[in-house]
Amino acid sequence: MSKDFFSAVKQRRTYYGISKEAVVSDERIREIVEDAVKHTPSSFNSQSARVVLLLGEQHDKLWDITKETLRGIIKDDEQFASTAQRMAGFRSGYGTVLFFEDNSVVEGLQQKLPLYKDNFPIWSHQSSGMLQYVIWTGLELEGFGASLQHYNPLIDDQVKKEWNIPDSWQLIAQLPFGKPTAEPGEKEFQPLQDRVKVYK
Repeated sequence: MSKDFFSAVKQRRTYYGISKEAVVSDERIREIVEDAVKHTPSSFNSQSARVVLLLGEQHDKLWDITKETLRGIIKDDEQFASTAQRMAGFRSGYGTVLFFEDNSVVEGLQQKLPLYKDNFPIWSHQSSGMLQYVIWTGLELEGFGASLQHYNPLIDDQVKKEWNIPDSWQLIAQLPFGKPTAEPGEKEFQPLQDRVKVYK
């Protein structure tokens, strides 16, 4: 990895223009995902995160499923045309990371530690957010562009059926990635003095 940590943080952006061209090996992509899943923190070390990595035809199949699902919901042809174009953009990428949380783990903690019952689902999603960020930034370091998508719960049933996903796994987000073909748009920042307070 040639970039330092904060360079990767600053350069991680939302890329919609992506291609199927390989940037690194599939083994390296898998290594990034597995290292992230293993080392991203979780409340009470619950390790409730679950990930499915889709490459090749399996990646294409996800976005075909998503397109078909949305076609059944969006009846207006003109409106669907832009949706279909968006799906084609995601499908044109190299792969997709599916992020899940295992609700059986969360429910087990709720039973074991009822004092924190209401917080465990919140902490579970916070941990998932960290994992999404780690994988997204890890892929950025290798030269991939990605964007975080949320077509759940619309595609949940089809995804579980297609890839034999356990019922207790809740789909949280989808991260299509590929070699960037277009630069992301300009990003505006609110003044830091309005967002950060320091006391000495």
